[in-house]
Amino acid sequence: MRYALIYGLLSGMVIMAVILGGSKLAPNAAIFQTVWFGYTVMVVAMTFLFVGVKRYRDVEKGGVIRFLPALGMGLAIGLVAVITYVLIWEGYLAATHYAFIDLYFSGTDPETVAMRATYSNPLYRAFYTALELGPVALIMAVVSAALLRNPKLLPARH
Repeated sequence: MRYALIYGLLSGMVIMAVILGGSKLAPNAAIFQTVWFGYTVMVVAMTFLFVGVKRYRDVEKGGVIRFLPALGMGLAIGLVAVITYVLIWEGYLAATHYAFIDLYFSGTDPETVAMRATYSNPLYRAFYTALELGPVALIMAVVSAALLRNPKLLPARH
């Protein structure tokens, strides 16, 4: 679990640091407000998942790992990253007195008002925040496990 905690925390913190840092340092820069930027940051930060599984393979498993143990480690790292992502987002919302909700759901039409009420529910919000990063973590875990089961791919150096 040490690998899951280290690499999952790194991944989750990098994602939130880049997204929140960028939006605070350049609040009017359109790039920080795009979905593509957010998911690109997530994919890049989830390379810690690959690195964590590789490190686990090289150090704990002697340079050889089967698909399922690699997938399990990747999913554990991804889960820690998702939990970190959700907790930091919730902390950010609380620290800014939920200003994001006011900004994002600023319309008065019935659909926007209903979405604002729904997003104000912390369980709903946490679920959908996790759903942003969860699929990225799942894909990265499967790809990492598939690639790293080959011991010739980036072999351990002794």
